[in-house]
Amino acid sequence: MKKQLLIVSSVLVLIILSSCSNYTEEEKEYINTIEQRREVMDEWMRDNADSPFNYKGKIPFNGLNYFDVDPNFVFESKITEYDDKVDIPIFGTKGEERAALRFGYLSFNKDGKDYKLNLYANMGQDSSVYYSIWFTDKTTAKQSYGVGRYLSFELDENKDHIYTIDFNLAFNPYCAYSSDYSCAIPSQDDYLDLAVTAGEKIYHE
Repeated sequence: MKKQLLIVSSVLVLIILSSCSNYTEEEKEYINTIEQRREVMDEWMRDNADSPFNYKGKIPFNGLNYFDVDPNFVFESKITEYDDKVDIPIFGTKGEERAALRFGYLSFNKDGKDYKLNLYANMGQDSSVYYSIWFTDKTTAKQSYGVGRYLSFELDENKDHIYTIDFNLAFNPYCAYSSDYSCAIPSQDDYLDLAVTAGEKIYHE
């Protein structure tokens, strides 16, 4: 039995090493950086008082789940602003309606097909403006969180600024971990017709 386990373990190691060898040194460094970032996030989620696992009562934390880091899910794009920037209704997971300004979108090409990510402008409680990207895809409610996932975004004043779209950094909103929170639900216009096998997966399996 021990011999069989050793053989299986050896095969798995060879498969992992083989897959890693397909990446350039730069890509391997990038993968390592993302993996280290995930370790830091796990530590914050487990120990920080503001973490959703601690803030509203202690919730057992078993580590976040992720797809393997994939450099092929990193893209670059400028913002295309909508000519008609209108407020559209966005609903939270507790049923409340929120107003979000449909500001523009970022675009990318994956396997020969074009996609776009909508960018929304939101008003904070202190009247400051912040920007949000959220999406669903073919992994939603299967491998990834059923409501959808988010990407962090900060607007640059330079209209020609090129942004990095890194789906390896896609994360779950706090409502994925606790029903005490409410988060914005992506609309049908925020659906990506591909499997984004990068970033955070379902926490509760």
